[in-house]
Amino acid sequence: MWAIRTTLLLGVMTGLLLATGYALGYLTGAPILYTLTGAFVFAMVMNLMVFFYADKWVLKLYRARFVSEEEEPTLHRIVSKLSKNAGLPKPRVALVPTDAPNAFATGRNKHKAVVAVTRGAMGYLSEEQLEGVIGHELAHIKNRDMLVNTLAAMVAGAISYIAFVGRWSIFFGGGSRRDGGAWLALLAVILVPIAAVLVRLAISRTREYGADEEGARISGKPRALASALRVLENYARSRPIGGGNPATSHLFIVNPFRGTSLTNLFSTHPPTEKRIQRLEALAERIES
Repeated sequence: MWAIRTTLLLGVMTGLLLATGYALGYLTGAPILYTLTGAFVFAMVMNLMVFFYADKWVLKLYRARFVSEEEEPTLHRIVSKLSKNAGLPKPRVALVPTDAPNAFATGRNKHKAVVAVTRGAMGYLSEEQLEGVIGHELAHIKNRDMLVNTLAAMVAGAISYIAFVGRWSIFFGGGSRRDGGAWLALLAVILVPIAAVLVRLAISRTREYGADEEGARISGKPRALASALRVLENYARSRPIGGGNPATSHLFIVNPFRGTSLTNLFSTHPPTEKRIQRLEALAERIES
């Protein structure tokens, strides 16, 4: 179900891209194909750079350090076991030196993947809870969520670029139209980028639900993951992660920047309580 929803949301974003390109073409008189192609190529180049180098940037941002089996035998044992369950090559393992319990996965594909766990998660979570969390992160790798998020970012970036050009064209004399339709087109290039951001966030939330479900199946412990989410959520509310960048919040299993999301609509994650409810329902189906 979550895969179908992601596909539908990406379809909506594509529709928004076409609508924005049409609006820009109407405002400037330029061929719509040229405006769409130029904007998408620009967005693709920018986001492919992020796709290929984001893992190094994120690991450096949070001062994550790769750890050996001798340093963290429990963590490596869990990652090895669950990677086999998931049918994945074992990713590299990193430790983030912060007491805020959390975890994230990064890397452009399963062969370049990294699972990073904070020092706080190692200290506050039981081994079963940690297995649930690692299973969730491996599910992100298995489901290629980095690729999906990059694709969504490409389309959203193209929409923003087209809209930016459209707004400037009408305000600074580049537009070829000044009729009522032009003002409707201007309204579109103002509102459509906002809609694109909301759809992109909805895709991120959908992928979290998918990773919860797949991760619970990888670990075989949906209740342990639900319990871990409750612990992580409580700590995120009382002890947000220090430093970092809110733009990376979608990478973490629980949003570590609680002060940055005013409503669920603008959140990169679904409400944790809903995630817990879904996992408990999954556990009941598995156990019955």
